[in-house]
This record gives sequence, C-alpha cells and structure tokens, in this order.
Amino acid sequence: MANKKFVYFFGNEETEGKNSMKNLLGGKGANLAEMANLGIPVPPGFTITTEVCVLYLENGAYPDGVLEEINASIEKLELASGKKFGDNNDPLLLSVRSGARASMPGMMDTVLNLGMNDASVEGLSKKTGNGRFAYDSYRRFLAMFGDVVLDIENQNFESEIAAKKKELNVEMDTDLDSTALSDLVEKFKLIIKDKAGIDFPQDPREQLMMAIEAVFSSWNNQRAITYRKLNGIPHEWGTAVNVQSMVYGNMGDTSGTGVAFTRDPATGEKKFFGEYLMNAQGEDVVAGIRTPLPINTLQETMPDAYDQLVDIYLKLENHFKDMQDIEFTIQEGKLYMLQTRTGKRTAAAALNIAVDMVNEGLIDKKVALMRVAPEQIDQLLHPMIDPESEYDVVATGLPASPGAAVGKVVFTAEHAEEMASKGEKIILVRAETSPEDIGGMDAAQGILTIRGGMTSHAAVVARGMGKPCVAGCGAISIDMGKKTFAIGDTTINEGDFISIDGASGSVIIGQVSLISPGVTGELHTLLDWADEVKKMGVRTNADTPHDALVARDFGAEGIGLCRTEHMFFGEDRIPVVREMILAEDTGTRKVALKKLLPMQKKDFLGIFKAMAGYPVTIRLLDPPLHEFLPKNEELADKLRALEAEGGDKQEIEDTRKVMDRVEALTEINPMLGHRGCRLGITYPEMYDMQVQAIMEAACELKLEGIEIVPEIMIPLICHVNELKFVKENIVSVIESVLDEKSAKMDYLVGTMIELPRAALTADKIATEAEFFSFGTNDLTQTTFGFSRDDAGKFLPVYVAGSILENDPFAVLDQGGVGELVKIGIDKGRSTRPDIKIGICGEHGGEPSSVKFGYNAGLNYVSCSPFRVPIARLSAAQAVLENEME
Repeated sequence: MANKKFVYFFGNEETEGKNSMKNLLGGKGANLAEMANLGIPVPPGFTITTEVCVLYLENGAYPDGVLEEINASIEKLELASGKKFGDNNDPLLLSVRSGARASMPGMMDTVLNLGMNDASVEGLSKKTGNGRFAYDSYRRFLAMFGDVVLDIENQNFESEIAAKKKELNVEMDTDLDSTALSDLVEKFKLIIKDKAGIDFPQDPREQLMMAIEAVFSSWNNQRAITYRKLNGIPHEWGTAVNVQSMVYGNMGDTSGTGVAFTRDPATGEKKFFGEYLMNAQGEDVVAGIRTPLPINTLQETMPDAYDQLVDIYLKLENHFKDMQDIEFTIQEGKLYMLQTRTGKRTAAAALNIAVDMVNEGLIDKKVALMRVAPEQIDQLLHPMIDPESEYDVVATGLPASPGAAVGKVVFTAEHAEEMASKGEKIILVRAETSPEDIGGMDAAQGILTIRGGMTSHAAVVARGMGKPCVAGCGAISIDMGKKTFAIGDTTINEGDFISIDGASGSVIIGQVSLISPGVTGELHTLLDWADEVKKMGVRTNADTPHDALVARDFGAEGIGLCRTEHMFFGEDRIPVVREMILAEDTGTRKVALKKLLPMQKKDFLGIFKAMAGYPVTIRLLDPPLHEFLPKNEELADKLRALEAEGGDKQEIEDTRKVMDRVEALTEINPMLGHRGCRLGITYPEMYDMQVQAIMEAACELKLEGIEIVPEIMIPLICHVNELKFVKENIVSVIESVLDEKSAKMDYLVGTMIELPRAALTADKIATEAEFFSFGTNDLTQTTFGFSRDDAGKFLPVYVAGSILENDPFAVLDQGGVGELVKIGIDKGRSTRPDIKIGICGEHGGEPSSVKFGYNAGLNYVSCSPFRVPIARLSAAQAVLENEME
C-alpha cells in the first residue's frame, strides 16, 4: 500500500477530489471537493478515505502512511487559513465529521471546535474581542467530545446548562454570558473526569486522533447499523472522515447557520425551503433548543448573504441535476457552504421532482425512472401514519401488507362484518386467518395476527385487497373467552381502538392520524414512461372481477394467477362445497359439483370480462379440502351445546358426521399433503367441473365478440406423469365443451413450478406443459424446509442475526430458490424454446425479485393488484440498470 493515497485535500486550487469519487471520499467529502471545484466558498479541509475506516476497523490500527498524510494536510490547512493548529493565541480550530458514500443523516458522529483548550480559549477571546463566543465554542466542544469520543451521555452536559439558566433566571442559551459559560466549561471538565476517568486532553493533536477514531467507530454504532439494515446499505462500506477548518455562526448578530433544500422535501414543490438561526452553530438548528426562522426571512436580515445563497443553491441543483440538501454558515456576514447532498424526500416529493425535472429539461425520462424507488410507489398507494404524529409502538410483527389502519379491535370475522355493517372501522385480530375469515378481512380496515409469515393466508389476502396487515406478532396473546388480547402487562379489550402500520409491522394502542393516498397524474406519467422502457410483462394475482378491474387501473397486462379456491367461500357456496367434500362416493360428489358449476362459470365470466383482451391464467383447486370445513374445535363446541340443550337429533348426527370427515381429512403436514394436482388425480371430477366452467364462460363471451385464450394451470406438479395424467382429463373436458358449443378456441394448459423436483426436471415437464409459472411462495417453502405459516417465529431472529439477509418469503432468495428458477427456465426452454414463463408468487411485486426475474429471462411477473405499479417501475429499472453496466 506504499503508493496508495489515503487523504485528499479540498478547498482551493489544490482540491484533489471530485463528485465521482463518492466510494472513496464518501458523499460529503466528494461533494465538498466538487463545490470547491465549482468555485463555491467552502472552508478548506481534507478527507480521510473510506478505505482507512475499513482497514482501521478490521485491524485496530491505521495503514502505513496515513498519519504522515494527515500531518501534511494539516500543514496545507495552516497555509490556507493563516493560522496554526495548536497555537494558543490564534488557533486553527477544526470540525471532524463522518461521510459515508450513501447519505445516513444523523446516524454517525460529529465534533466541532476541535483544538480548543484552557490556553487557546483565552487566546481566542483576546483575538476576537468576544469572550462569550470563545467560551461558548469551548463548552460546545467539551460536550461534543465527551459525548462522541468518550461516550458520556449528553444529558449530563444538558443538565448543567439547564441548571445554570435556572440559576440566572434566563430562558435561552444565548442569554448566558461569558462568565456563565466559563463556569460551564469548568463543570463540563469535571463531568469528563468523573464519567470517563481521565482529564480532558489539552493537546489538540491528541484530540484530533481521538475524534477521528471515534467517527470511524461510529460506523458500527447501533443506530447506524439499524439505519443500514433498513435502507439496504452494505455494512462493509465504511465511512470517510472529513476534517475541516471551522467557521463560526455563533460570533454574534452578523453570524448564523442554517439548513435548506432546493425544493420542498415534503411535496416536491419548486421553492427554496429551509431554516436558520442567527448567533448559533449547526447543531442548534436541528436540536430544537431554539426555534429556527424560515429561510426567506434571511432576505430581510442579511440580503447580500441571502442573494449569494440563492445563486449557489440554483447552481448546485443545476450541476447535480437533483434536489439538494445544503448546510451553510455565515461568519460575520461572509457565507460558507458546509455541505451539499442529494436531499431525502417523501415518496410524493420524489415523484413530483422526477416528473418536474423532466418537464424542465434538467433530466431525461430514463433518469427520472431511476430517481423514484419502487418502494416509494407503495407508500403512495396506501394510507400512511402522519409523520407529525406522536405515538408509542407497543409490539412489532412482520410488515406483511403495507399501509396504516386505525380501528376497533374485533376477534372474529363474523363480528367484523357485523360492526362494519354499522359503519364502524375495525381491526381484525386473529391468532391466524383462514379462508373462512375472508368476509371479516374484507370488512376490516386492517388485519393483525399472532402467527404466520410474509406469505401466510393473512398476508397474501391482505395484499390482494390492498389492506394493511401485521402478521406473526408473537408478543400478543389472545383470550377469546374474555375477548381481550395482552401485550406484556397491557390488556386491550374488544372495542378498544388500536392502530397498525403494515409497512413497519408496528402495533400502536389508540388512534393515530393517517394521511390518505392518491394516484396522481404524475404517477400515471412516470408509469407510462416505465412501460415505454420495460421488456417484461406485468400481470396481477386476482380472484374476483373487482380485483381484476383494480389491477387493470394500475396497469396490469393480464392475470397471472387466479386462485379458484377463494371463489368457494361465499355464503351461498360454502354449504355446497362442504356437501361435495362430505360425499362418500363419486356420484354424490358429482351432484354437489353440478350445483357449483353455474357459480364457477359466473365467476369466470366476470373475470374474463374485466380482463377482456388480456390473458387470464386460472389455477385449478390447490389447497387441502379440510380448509373448507369448520375447525374440529368449533364442531366439538357445537356438539356439546346441542347435546346439553337436547338439540335436534338430525343436526347432532350431521355434526358428528362432519367431525368424522374433518378428522379423516386432517393431515399432519397439509402443505405437503393431499392438495394441488393430487386432488385432481384422486378426485378428477373436481377439476372436470372447473375446466367445464372455464370453457363454457369463454365460449359465451366469444359469441359476444370477446376473444379469450384460457390458460389453465395445474398446481403442485413434481413429476411429468402427474401433469400428463391430469392434462389428458382436462383436454378431454375442453374438447367436449367445444364440440357441444360448436366452437373453436385456442387454449393453453400449463403448470406451476413450485417444488424443487419440478424445477430440476423442467425439461421433461415442458413436453406436456405449454407454459410455466413459478409459485415462489411454495418453492421457497420447500427449498428451505420452512413452513411459511410458522417461520415468523424464527425468521426475524435469522435476519436480525445476519443468518439470512432477508426474509426469503418477502425477498426472493436468489442464491438458492433463484438458482432453481434459472434451472427451470433453462431446462424448460431446452425442450420448448417458445414456452411462456412467469412468476406468480408474492415475489412478483418485490423490486429486487422483479429485477432478478428479468435477468433470468422471465416473460412476465404477476403480483397483487396494489403492487402492479411497483412491478412496472422495477421492470423498467431492470432494463436501465443493465444498460448502465
């Protein structure tokens, strides 16, 4: 590493960095260098690279040559400022700040006024003729050094300030004179001695090295680690350290400091937005100690500085071609820029700024598409908790379906429907949901469950409905007898208000304020641009005409998964379905199926009409039959009640019969049991009825001039012979309907690839299948050996402990499940080159999974209706990211 450069100077004609060096200099250091290159007034300084941080944290020591480069850069600073570092009469004072390559505001540490000691504070007082300024700067340095470098709670220092203001009967820090501040300096040094066990170091060089080490170490403080996890920032990047000459906003009424944005970060409106304080240092603006002033009032206070600031912000936005977050200090009337970075913004602001900048000619459409994160689209389509609200999170589960909801607690689907019919807003709280709860889920504002993961019934159905859901919240215990649930020592009764946030998994007692969503013209514009770029189709998972129409409004190009089992739970249908299940012979079963036929046909007519002209993939019955029957515990309670009350003998006998059938159908591991194509093999008449309903509906619509190409999908295939067996029956029914209707119609018969063996033998399966759809929910479950309904008990621990980077049911496991997908695609196309292949698991709406799908060669992804816009943008970004490589 002898020739490697570790320290880069900035601030004058000797500036060594530039904006393109963010990986090395961090965002702050690269942008300080860029501003210097643009001729913008920046206090001179130097940046110690991210590489030094990584090596220091790995080895506990600096790489060779770093200390020499730091000393050389200090000499340059001394020449640029005309002051000496460590001089007691006119000291060069420094700020030491972090600066990662990705913005992490407030997550790491800063030290200001470094270099002060008991001697230099006197020299600074004499030099400036401002004793108050000198002691104010010293007490700030002591508090920051104690907090950041010596790990002393800041409250120890704040308490002394509060006590001094009370003693002197003043309200503001600025009311403390030099005598009071000098007294605080002595008290702060005693705190450091008491809490850290050392005297405050008087040597500026020692101070500097301790501060640099503290900033490097702050990369691994808990808040920084949490922020990186939440924002997908790699832990191995490290932070740069920026050492910069101090400029002072606390020198009196002609000095000040502020933070501003070149556009409104909440709305995206094109206006200068920010705040400032006179006679203050940077942390005062955000600390809340004093109330900052709106940036536009600076025009009246200091018009020259304001006009210069406006010129600079316009120059910066035009140069970086994005909204900037800037920090500045005015020292005795002279303006200095301390930072510029791409500004954090709300989802609405990100969208508006991207579209506006295209219209202004600042960026093109492709850049705009990359400026909006797909996850931000999610925020725009669901209610959100008002960021201004104050609330306490009492429990956290899995963020199963985005959006926020407020409502009264109910514990049963029936009660939910009853309350909703009276106009009450409710939250359905269940241990777990089942298909029988569908009515209550539809009636609820949101769903909260104790068990279940990201692909549990509650999660999948809630996402399809666009309703918030928090799943797998194991901190909750329900007492159905008392109609309460408990979180620790807190008990919540049925009828009490709670709030949930499905984007974070938060559970909150009481009512919080929500912000309503809205699909704006700008969103339509951005998604139209995305459609111009993307090469992969985006379909939806929809089971009703309503869901299909919602998805079409969001831009879905067809249905990639229509789950027929969800159609069986209507009040008029469930008795007939149970009659079919309880049948003891084929003949009796066919009688019940005949009753279901017109109901299924009506379903398909509605869905085909809603998707007129677009493909519809219908999955035949998949779940185990016991899911359509009451739970044995409920039946046992009913039987006991009937017997105790001397109920109707026939009803008692029927209840026993149902209990026996439930017992017979109950399986130890139903997810790997009698379900999917196995139902179609053992009870072919079930699939026959569904296929007949599909084809009769398609034929009727053809007579109305609506062309349909039904795509019939057989679930849970693991062997080509299963597919061959079921397909022969299906084709026989299809041809029979077409003959009866004297109709000609194209159709496709395909399968879901959701078991590892199916992916590994996809070349053989493709001899029979005309299309594949990867069911990544089940494929993840069977690849990992995780029960998707139970994994919520341990997956959060896996993610928190970095055993897994993400919940694999939420984000596709590209290294394992993804490899099976690629194998399946390659093998399938080796047999049938033109085979159409998609994904229909919930991963079809997750941005990184969508991008994986494009790169793997999928024809389309399919997701719940409210995730269609996310998939459209992700599919476009996948194309653009490939173009950038």
